Amino acid sequence: MTRITRRTFFHCAALTAGAVALQGLSARRALAASGDATLQALPGTGGYGPLAPTPSQNTGEVCMALPKGFSYNVLGKAGALMSDGNPTPRAHDSMAAFAGNGVIRLVRNHEINDGKGRPDAAIGGKAPAYDRSAGGGTTTLVIDPQTREIVRDFVSLSGSLHNCAGGPTPWGTWITCEETTLGTVLMKDEKRNREYGGFDQNHGYCFEVPALADGPTRIEPIKAMGRFVHEAVAVDPATSIVYETEDRDPSGFYRFIPVTPGKLADGGRLQMLAVRDKPQYDTRTGQKMGVELPVVWVDIEKPDPSNAHEESLAVHMQGFVQGSAVFSRLEGCWYAGGSIFFTATSGGTGQHGQIWEYRPAREGNGTLRLFFESPDKTLMQSPDNLCVSPRGGLVICEDSGDNPHVRGLTPEGRVFDFAHDLAGIEHNGEFAGATFSPDGQTLFVNMQRPGITYAIWGPWRDGAL
Repeated sequence: MTRITRRTFFHCAALTAGAVALQGLSARRALAASGDATLQALPGTGGYGPLAPTPSQNTGEVCMALPKGFSYNVLGKAGALMSDGNPTPRAHDSMAAFAGNGVIRLVRNHEINDGKGRPDAAIGGKAPAYDRSAGGGTTTLVIDPQTREIVRDFVSLSGSLHNCAGGPTPWGTWITCEETTLGTVLMKDEKRNREYGGFDQNHGYCFEVPALADGPTRIEPIKAMGRFVHEAVAVDPATSIVYETEDRDPSGFYRFIPVTPGKLADGGRLQMLAVRDKPQYDTRTGQKMGVELPVVWVDIEKPDPSNAHEESLAVHMQGFVQGSAVFSRLEGCWYAGGSIFFTATSGGTGQHGQIWEYRPAREGNGTLRLFFESPDKTLMQSPDNLCVSPRGGLVICEDSGDNPHVRGLTPEGRVFDFAHDLAGIEHNGEFAGATFSPDGQTLFVNMQRPGITYAIWGPWRDGAL
């Protein structure tokens, strides 16, 4: 009998989810190529039906509209006292769920950036911090899988900045990414009469947080993964290669090839995607769904440039001059079934958003294809964080403060509404951090403002999610 170690467990869980998602890929590609991917999914074709205001099970608050049969709990509100005695930080963003000794461990980002370093801004009080003048970081929520309530919660990373998205690894860690390149240099914006920077440490990095940690430790940035305006990452479990997105326009799609698989801190090589024989290819408009584009990768010589604090595209430009492709605001990123799916929030002819699929090749550099482009903002607007459900559909959080939804995309390429925000409307909120529990029965998602985590469950098999 093979002994199942902690590392093996996480690796197998990732492969299982990817294999399930793979079942719908061929049908998805065929439909996308035919131009029918803009159809809405109704009940019986992947959707779950109309949404209705629904009270939460544990508090009675009406925070969301959901399809009939679905329920949710309200968890981890901003300002609520955590088990470690600290108030829950604001600005809930991306997260991932991990299995741990009969409980669910949810590692959650907090996208906090006041623009300028402040003494003792770090969350977690006197907890070990990378930079005591920076207010971002992560918290960990230990969840009872039966009650879907918090058992305990605590700060797990302190002193980072503007922690937007990230991604889980097959070896049981959460990579949290800084969406800024501010650092120790204090700069002044004369037009706005504001100062920026002046932190104790430089920022714009990725940090790796152990999912099973029971408290904060000082965690150092992985500088070889680049200093730029990070968004999300996804890890290919077969190779340990980490794929990274950049939330700028123009932006690039990156990969980090570690020297030691599973040990990112050992360093590695950072590269940017380019389309073969089409230098500086612009993906932002004029693309056709389903068309395969062969890719190559160009090396980034200086992943941690000294001028990143004043030029946030310093890494990007290194790739661009070598012919790297251009995207519009790359955000969410997720591995499933041998592919990396990632969103271009402002991409497309109508700027309503694109979803791209990169498929690595066993030999060669793989292919890129436009998986979905929204033709109308009422169908999908500004796709941001995404994940693939264990049943093969895509869950997509919209970065749209005026009418935020969680949308579903079926294995056949059809779109449907799954959740509509009610609690965050007055706060110009957005959904973020969609992720399923290890058993696939609970979907966790955040409303960034006012800062709420939801645990959602229901008849998943009635639709694509």
